[in-house]
Amino acid sequence: MAAANGEEEGTSPLLSKEEERRYHPGCPGCDHDRRKELRTGLPYKEFSYVWMICLTTALPISSLFPFLYFMIRDLHVAKRTEDIGFYAGFVGASFMFGRCLTSTLWGIAADRIGRKPVVMFGILSVVIFNTLFGLSVTYWMAIATRFLLGALNGLLGPMKVWRT
Repeated sequence: MAAANGEEEGTSPLLSKEEERRYHPGCPGCDHDRRKELRTGLPYKEFSYVWMICLTTALPISSLFPFLYFMIRDLHVAKRTEDIGFYAGFVGASFMFGRCLTSTLWGIAADRIGRKPVVMFGILSVVIFNTLFGLSVTYWMAIATRFLLGALNGLLGPMKVWRT
């Protein structure tokens, strides 16, 4: 049945005839395609989400090294000043070791349950375990919290393939 303006029902009047497509109601892919075609300008809101999550991913890596020397010194693990770097290396590497062991699992989880829950869990784990690392009172607590921070931080893979 034709609509009053001569267009087929279910099509958007904002699209020209050559851009018209058949959209199915309730289809997430069709909704996404319709939003992409109707959007004008840059998606600043989506860019800000990606920026905040990438910052959250980089924060545990980049914020560690300026104060790690002083943290290891104050934990009294090293017997000599020259050994502080040796012990600091284990704390720094434990994050990447945890990330290495679980990155494939986070990718599989993102494919099965969705990217958004994995990203939200990763942000929550960064907040919790970065705080716990800062409150570490022993050397082994520092290593364990950094390891868990890396193991539970499944942000990098899902963010690189996230489609808005």
